[in-house]
Amino acid sequence: MDMIEGSAVSGLDVRHPGDAGFDEARTVWNAMVDHRPALVVRCRSAADVVSALALARRQGLEVGVRCGGHSVVGHGVPEGGLMVDLTPMGAVRVDPERKRAWVQGGALLGALDAATQPHGLATTAGNVSHTGVGGLTLGGGMGWLARQYGLACDNVVSYEVVTAAGDVLRASADERPELFWALRGGGGNFGVVTEFEFRLHDVGTRALSVELDFPVGDAAPAVARWRDLSALAPRAATYTAGVHDGVVALGFVWVGDPGEGRAHAAGLESLGAPLDRRIEELSYLDLQTREDSERGHAVRRYWKGHYVRELPPAAIEALLATEPGARASLQAYGGAIADVPGDEAAFSQRDTRFEYVVATGWTDPDEDTARMAAARASAARLEPFASGVYVNVLGDDGADGVRRAYPPAKLARLAAVKAAYDPDNVFHLNQNIPPA
Repeated sequence: MDMIEGSAVSGLDVRHPGDAGFDEARTVWNAMVDHRPALVVRCRSAADVVSALALARRQGLEVGVRCGGHSVVGHGVPEGGLMVDLTPMGAVRVDPERKRAWVQGGALLGALDAATQPHGLATTAGNVSHTGVGGLTLGGGMGWLARQYGLACDNVVSYEVVTAAGDVLRASADERPELFWALRGGGGNFGVVTEFEFRLHDVGTRALSVELDFPVGDAAPAVARWRDLSALAPRAATYTAGVHDGVVALGFVWVGDPGEGRAHAAGLESLGAPLDRRIEELSYLDLQTREDSERGHAVRRYWKGHYVRELPPAAIEALLATEPGARASLQAYGGAIADVPGDEAAFSQRDTRFEYVVATGWTDPDEDTARMAAARASAARLEPFASGVYVNVLGDDGADGVRRAYPPAKLARLAAVKAAYDPDNVFHLNQNIPPA
């Protein structure tokens, strides 16, 4: 049976090279990625995902799963394989009385926020609205609400999962608890999640952003004071720092009453006299979209990351030495993230103080080598102070990166779950955990 006959029998929405929508489907959030699948299957239900996986087995095709397309190395787009495209599955259903949201596996964060905010509700989501809920949540899910309510994965009540064998399963704390444990931070290794059930929280609709700029050459004392203040911050505040173009921006994001946030901002006066200050009241929806990139799919991208438990003076100096052309950032953890016992979920490094990411974006292919080298050199300066890495910022790190993301005991446990649900490692186009 050839591919066209197989797709017709299955009744799937299959796109081949040259078909309308094929190139759009294979385009991801990094213009360096130019993979060409043999087939794109646009799935509208769990049953479609089952059929797509069966088609891949019949044709002997490698499987990739696309949600938001934010994998920097394009894992969701298999070269010469079958891409399970979840983007048609973008619906969000909200029960404001029960404070629950049911989110299809292809939904973007913006759809989740748009559905919950009319009720003054939200759950932890990332900082870019066109990120996929699936990829973010399966890796853990850091966002502006995490210090108050935990990571995105901490707020999942249940998952609907299609396994490599084509079974449609439910995983929760009471039903298949070991799979539930693994899905909370273990990435896309165990199946295709077609629906998430989230807890929602009364967060209101308002937020505050505070940033003070300092010249990078004189910023070390200000960064040290910012670090100390972050350790004492209320959970509504997520402290942030950024280094770019000779300027260090220090401040925090506050989700809640802006007046309370402004009162807390008074403590930043101890950082010294800034070059500039930006204090902005904005809606939660505006906060969640302000880092969106209109040219996202046209920009070439690269990044590296670390978790940092401490920020001694030498680490601060390394941060301030970020290479030209790269942008480094720190985002504070703690609060509700650290409240969850370390063995309760696959997600690791809950005792980290900061997540560090250095990123760069450009459009000229001739700059590829220099831009990636700048990010790598900047990250290498921080590496002596690193305790691990967030699996969602891994790119071309391979097995070494996965070992940095999970301690050995967790990695062994994840490998055992992998062996139970994907013994043939069908879902290996990810930050892969091979089956035990």
